[in-house]
Amino acid sequence: MQTQKVLDEFRNEPFTDFSKPENANAMRAAIEKVRGELGREYPIFIGGEKITLEKKFESINPAEKSQVVGVFSEGDTDAENLVNKAIDAATEAFKSWKNVSPEERAEYLFKTAKILRRRKHEFSAWMIFEVGKTWAEADGDTAEAIDFLEFYGREMIRWAGEQPVTKLEGEDNRFEYIPLGVGAVIPPWNFPLAIMAGMTSAAIVAGNTVVLKPSSDSPTIAAKFVEVLEEIGLPNGVVNFITGSAKTGEAMVTHPKTRFISFTGSKQVGLHINEQAAKTRDGQIWIKRVVAEMGGKDAIVVAEDADLDSAALGTVQAAFGFQGQKCSACSRLIVDEKVHDALVEKIVEQTKKLKIGLPTEGDTNMSAVINKRAFDNTLSYIEKGVEEGGKVLTGGSGDDADGFYIEPTIIDNVEPKATIEQEEIFAPVLAVIKAKDFDHALEIANDTEFGLTGAVYSSDEEKLEKARREFHVGNLYLNRKCTGALVGAHPFGGFNMSGTDSKAGGREYLLQFMQGKLVSKKV
Repeated sequence: MQTQKVLDEFRNEPFTDFSKPENANAMRAAIEKVRGELGREYPIFIGGEKITLEKKFESINPAEKSQVVGVFSEGDTDAENLVNKAIDAATEAFKSWKNVSPEERAEYLFKTAKILRRRKHEFSAWMIFEVGKTWAEADGDTAEAIDFLEFYGREMIRWAGEQPVTKLEGEDNRFEYIPLGVGAVIPPWNFPLAIMAGMTSAAIVAGNTVVLKPSSDSPTIAAKFVEVLEEIGLPNGVVNFITGSAKTGEAMVTHPKTRFISFTGSKQVGLHINEQAAKTRDGQIWIKRVVAEMGGKDAIVVAEDADLDSAALGTVQAAFGFQGQKCSACSRLIVDEKVHDALVEKIVEQTKKLKIGLPTEGDTNMSAVINKRAFDNTLSYIEKGVEEGGKVLTGGSGDDADGFYIEPTIIDNVEPKATIEQEEIFAPVLAVIKAKDFDHALEIANDTEFGLTGAVYSSDEEKLEKARREFHVGNLYLNRKCTGALVGAHPFGGFNMSGTDSKAGGREYLLQFMQGKLVSKKV
């Protein structure tokens, strides 16, 4: 009865209002609790066995780079053996897990969501330390993780129900969905709880078993999630946890017993995975499936008739939330030249008010980018933007003495086709491009290899309708910012080089991890 009630009543997990003293105090307490647990070592976890290797690597706090968040075994030193062991454990577990009822599998997700809800601030605090999320950004990440667990649990129960087929006299025909097998789950660092939990839970609730390798920039949060799976009694081998870098990931992707790869990350890595997965290895008896989300170069288009105050606020939030380190972030502002000056003035004014600092402080708006490579890469792009004719209106520099801090940067006079107008930077850098009119703005917006998110601000219904038809992105937002997709409400995923067109948090997503089977019986 409880499962049915949950199935009928999915609602998005509410965000925490930190203006209430009791909520702010609870977050501060969670931050101090986590601070006291920093620097611990976490083992590899395969088939219920905890494994440590001689060679280690450290996950550090990007906002205070001298601070070690967690210590992990470097799987790359023994990648082939570890991956073989993990896939063998997952293969063995699959034999029984695939026969566990969908309702029972869903219940494991609901139990996990219940623990995350109870320890919400604690999980948020781990993200504050490990990836530099502000309070609000971390809270949103944890809420989304809970949503994925609740939503996918319900969705599996729905897909397990009777599927419609044409009735035939003299036959009993039944169509059902069955799991694929063993999967490699390779999530990103930027939503280290939500996307990692969503990718993992979608695969296992559909009846698959997985080998999970988190990003080396955010392994602690994944380790904490795996601890919860152990706590709820998830059978050994259903989720196997390996830490490592490129060699470990490569071994997972190329293993002949890997049935599918679920990946979120850069275009370059996603294309490499897709290429490797397409090659058939000795002993492989299937065509591997790849579910990939690979980023974007997202634009907000502002028409001459837009509410400029609303457009300015939405642009600043979408460009600089979590330091611009979202695949959905606004990195291009395409504005009708007739309102360019007025809009840009408002955006610069709001940007200058953003507080940059430690994410542990409740009033911080922006913190550090994820690592030294991102820091150097961002400054290089800013320099390139200026070289190609752009003008820095605010920001433009960084400081990596204590952490990897980049100022929120707005570069005006950027031409279509310029480097910073085309390439994903994944940092707090906003390129501003003038358009002659609305049609020209849409043309610029679509002139990219990506197609993930976009937004249009206009008071003209005809313009909005034209954008609905012609703006080629997977998630289009009208008169609101292009970030902040909610599970269930905004199925998320893009076109072209943004990925494989799967929609996370949507009704079809679990089909990526299942295959159809028809059983026909003569009666």
